[in-house]
Amino acid sequence: MKILVTGAAGFIGFHLCKKLLQEGHTVIGLDNLNDYYCPSLKIARLAELGVNVAADSAYNQPVKSQQYPDFIFYKMDLQDRENLPGIFKAYQFDLVCNLAAQAGVRYSIENPQAYIDSNLVGFANILECCRLYNIKDFVYASSSSVYGQNKKVPFSEEDRVDEPISLYAATKRSNELMAYTYSHLYGIRCTGLRFFTVYGPWGRPDMAMFLFVNAIKNGESIRVFNEGNLERDFTFVDDIIHGVSAVINDSDTNKNALNRIFNIGNSQPVKLLDFIEEIEKQLGVKAKKNLMPMQQGDVNRTWADSRPLMQRYGYQPKVAIAEGIRQYLKWFEIFYKI
Repeated sequence: MKILVTGAAGFIGFHLCKKLLQEGHTVIGLDNLNDYYCPSLKIARLAELGVNVAADSAYNQPVKSQQYPDFIFYKMDLQDRENLPGIFKAYQFDLVCNLAAQAGVRYSIENPQAYIDSNLVGFANILECCRLYNIKDFVYASSSSVYGQNKKVPFSEEDRVDEPISLYAATKRSNELMAYTYSHLYGIRCTGLRFFTVYGPWGRPDMAMFLFVNAIKNGESIRVFNEGNLERDFTFVDDIIHGVSAVINDSDTNKNALNRIFNIGNSQPVKLLDFIEEIEKQLGVKAKKNLMPMQQGDVNRTWADSRPLMQRYGYQPKVAIAEGIRQYLKWFEIFYKI
């Protein structure tokens, strides 16, 4: 297929592009390379895909991969109503996978406008291009954050999700509703994937995994929120990518399932202190823990019921926490040389 992947220089987007290219698809990657976190990591991810760009590279110019003949990258913003349709017109995509978004729960409290612009305006622009250029399949990233302070566990797609406790969560729930409307009105098959806590090589520097490892290696204290009384459904990135790939490669054209939402997680929540303990064990260093109160916008526990995705696509997470941390540490030491 010819597939558009937005957020192609992001953590999950990079891994997905690599997987799709290895499967033989033609991939057009789009990313604005913003400075929410250091663009050098995004540029390094693209370099792994054979694309040589810089933070100040030309806008809306195709850059061909030197490693994958079927990969072309564009530096572009989803909010760009003028140029975005041109990419759709030029390539006539079979499927669009939207992973581009302003990420982070806490940053949404500090900078709400970034989330409105990217996650609402940008998402609407992508949907509108799908309508105008007759895209039949649209896969997009949602988030476990839509469940808010849901007390019932594990979290099911049937649970109520109308009480988001961060603007980030509210934008992700809004995306699900917008996708439903476009699927209903225009016959676009929309599939939303509620990602749970994804970790692994090439992960973002604002995520817990990097923050813990970097601080421990540098002899600094780590901040442990809610005094460590948190649980997260940590899911290794390779498992996530296998699940996303299965959805993208789905050949079922059942028009009775135009709008679908699936949890995609490990379905095994891990206590935060146990996660830190495994990092300590593998590094051979004891962390200096600074126990902090609960953060605004954060939740106590995430726990995915991924059975619908398992039953529909054979999704089966395989990477245990210890192995996932081992692979992350191996990458971290090579990339950051610490």
